[in-house]
Amino acid sequence: MSRAGHRICALLILFAGSLMAGASSAAEQIDPPADKATIERGAYLAIAADCAACHTAPGGKPFAGGLPIGTPLGTIYSTNITPSAEFGIGRYTADEFARALRRGIRRDGAQLYPAMPYTSYAKFTDDDARALYAYFTKGVQPVDVRAPVTALPFPMNIRLSMMVWNFLFLDSNVYAPDPRQSAEWNRGAYLAQGAAHCGTCHTPRGFLMQEEASRALAGAQVGPWYAPNVTSDPATGIGSWTREELAAFLRTGRLPGKAQAAGSMGEAVEHSFQHLSAADLDAVATYVKSVPPVQDAASGSRFSAGRMFSELSVLRGRNPISSNNDANPTGAQLFQGNCASCHAAEGQGSKDGYYPSLFHNSATGAKNPANLIAAILYGVDRTVSGRQAFMPGFGGHPTDSNQLSNRDIAVLGTYVLTHYGAGDTTITEQQVSEARRGGPSSPLLPLARGGLAAGAVLLVLGVAFLIFRRRKAVVQKA
Repeated sequence: MSRAGHRICALLILFAGSLMAGASSAAEQIDPPADKATIERGAYLAIAADCAACHTAPGGKPFAGGLPIGTPLGTIYSTNITPSAEFGIGRYTADEFARALRRGIRRDGAQLYPAMPYTSYAKFTDDDARALYAYFTKGVQPVDVRAPVTALPFPMNIRLSMMVWNFLFLDSNVYAPDPRQSAEWNRGAYLAQGAAHCGTCHTPRGFLMQEEASRALAGAQVGPWYAPNVTSDPATGIGSWTREELAAFLRTGRLPGKAQAAGSMGEAVEHSFQHLSAADLDAVATYVKSVPPVQDAASGSRFSAGRMFSELSVLRGRNPISSNNDANPTGAQLFQGNCASCHAAEGQGSKDGYYPSLFHNSATGAKNPANLIAAILYGVDRTVSGRQAFMPGFGGHPTDSNQLSNRDIAVLGTYVLTHYGAGDTTITEQQVSEARRGGPSSPLLPLARGGLAAGAVLLVLGVAFLIFRRRKAVVQKA
């Protein structure tokens, strides 16, 4: 599972908490036998599902959990899914594991947070669920470390409420092949809808954070990043890409002259897609290219906007170009002082393509500036086939080369969009501040609290009314 989600994925949280729905039997059950081939298939499925991205913390041991995932409702910590009997899933039976994987129900009966995309993993077949179980219990080293406990604010800490959400929105049906489609298409649909959980990030969500099936893969906000429209729409989706280009992007995280993977998608490429077989990548590309087109409000392709441009000649002869020269540097000064050394003076990038062009680039050509803001704040870091693609952020993190203020990032980002991308888009300091905090906040917490408060008031008024009527009746009888 990619962090998104990722971070992402975390936006799925509707209601959450600590109230448990019951406890499972303490009786131990015998695990089914697992041969080497089954364990290896489970290992491949774990890669396809990107489990390591969320369940392995930086510097931590594989699958030991503890990764903090920021959400609009609080921080979620990923769990230990090693076969540790005390701190992981060592006591889970195959059926209990499958129930957690596909229904979001823990061994003790408590509801899982849907930051773990069981809504997608519900598509796993019984055989693949058993293969995953075999891998995590037989092929992963146990780590006896307790992951931090997630404690979301009230009323999101009531896990039992997830039962209502699941009843309304969880499709618990295992993937059923479409006989009208090819075997390749069905394999791609099974992976994209299930293990790869593409819709978790790329499908817009309704008021209750459910995926809007009618707009599948049409784009959605994921923390500070935006998972773009990847439907077959030629203008606002990826309808202009060939199947081969999409497969190449999934494998490498870059498509020269069009797009680069960063944020959750960069993690998905690094930890998952690059390790899948060529046949599976082709299958995923075949399926995604067939998804019905959905055109969003933006007009024009995000892959062809912008042109070469430079104001270096205007700045020559002045003080050394740096964001420290002036209390309020211009966009040109900020660009030449922080960006031009890698992306070149005219924004054309490096000759070998390692530093991408800033025009004909999806991050600058999109009307939604979220990914440009996030890239400036958080940078880009993905490793594919042993080669790292790295851009330092400018948000004040340990690996950043320079820290820029919200004002500077807004000015710089607007300058880049004006000359290299979607020229009619302006970035505000408020947008940068929101991205720095981890993305848009959710209205669910105040709404839930307001609803509970209103319910409590109505309950009190109802009780008071009943008491009043009873007393009145007693007085009349007297």
